[in-house]
Amino acid sequence: MSKADFIPKSDHDFLVWLEHLVSKLQSGVVDIAMTENELSELKADYSDFHDKIATASDAQATAKQATANKNDSRHNAESMIRALVRRLKASPTYSEAQGVALGVVGHEISYDFTSAKPNLSALDHTGGVVTLSFNKYRSDGINIYCQRETDADWILLGRATVSPFQDNRPLLRIGKSEMRRYSAVYMQKDREVSPYSDDVVISCIP
Repeated sequence: MSKADFIPKSDHDFLVWLEHLVSKLQSGVVDIAMTENELSELKADYSDFHDKIATASDAQATAKQATANKNDSRHNAESMIRALVRRLKASPTYSEAQGVALGVVGHEISYDFTSAKPNLSALDHTGGVVTLSFNKYRSDGINIYCQRETDADWILLGRATVSPFQDNRPLLRIGKSEMRRYSAVYMQKDREVSPYSDDVVISCIP
């Protein structure tokens, strides 16, 4: 049977472990074939790693504070800008052209569903219950289809507007596993507007 590596993975645990090792070797509690030069090198390695850990910790703390300061600065600027723009757009003399000139008109985000398809995944919860997760993007939702091993064709399970969707149908035969195949398509204004997703095949166990 394989054993875990005796050297700790985390830097903090390794530092504590290394300090303990050096201390024990230096005290001579263990009779081991080790030269003074090797012990000196190991002590130097420990000191160097200890210093590097301290430097890295200081750098992380500095970076964290710098990021927090940057975020606060942006938040303050955004708050002032949004207040000014609200006043500007509420003015009777405001025009769309002015907004465009100032760069304060948002662009409408569009998504081309004719070349996109849902990314569908399934998770079996036993007993026939399956959770289906998907990426909605800017669609109105997806139609989800299923074909069980005894079905001659695909069956529409329903429309899902929020991920995940749950198929709660019981197994066809109690105590027997069954294969299910799922697929989905994006919907916009009650129309299927995308290619169908790749089929997701899952074995439903009792």
